[in-house]
Amino acid sequence: MTRPTPVAETAATYDRIAAHFSKTREHAWPEVASFLDDRSGAVGLDVGCGNGRHCEPLCERTDRVVGVDVSRRLLGEARSRARERGYAAGVSFVRGDAAALPIDSDRVDLAAYVAALHHLRPRERRVASLSELSRVLAPGGRALVSAWSTAHDRFDADAGADEGFDTTVDWTLPGGETVPRFYHVYAPAEFDADLTASDLRIVESVVSSGNCYAVVASE
Repeated sequence: MTRPTPVAETAATYDRIAAHFSKTREHAWPEVASFLDDRSGAVGLDVGCGNGRHCEPLCERTDRVVGVDVSRRLLGEARSRARERGYAAGVSFVRGDAAALPIDSDRVDLAAYVAALHHLRPRERRVASLSELSRVLAPGGRALVSAWSTAHDRFDADAGADEGFDTTVDWTLPGGETVPRFYHVYAPAEFDADLTASDLRIVESVVSSGNCYAVVASE
């Protein structure tokens, strides 16, 4: 039997946990709010948008937002959330792969790529997705990229190491069923190295709350 592709595996995983996962993702991350503060533009993008929690603040800063995710069921959760919260008119949700974004080049003024990069494998796809982000950013556009870091309390790892590691993190559904999720946990130096290997330019890079963050621009 043919093994599913990494994209199909990620989609199936998040389709399986979508409803429960969405209930635990109510608020936008403060780092996203800080990134968006004093920024605005015509087009916003949320890569790996999940239930759309970061599309809402993007809608407040841009005229039009596109949320992209591989999970059909998470996109359904995102559409429902947008309708319930009154910002559905300003956002479109599209099924797509972060390494092959269904967005025209040079269109996006503000983007969030938060808590999704670490689900891609292998490294070549992660770097390709970062180059895709560069491709769609407009001149002067900015994006916030994040991924789990070895500095996170969950991991017994050396935060100063140059290399991260692959792992599986279970999601526990009501009733006790566990659903494994692939993660690549980044060492901060490795995170910066992958950004540098892509077509993006690092504007600022920090570690906050156990995650690597970078504000980036296209080259």
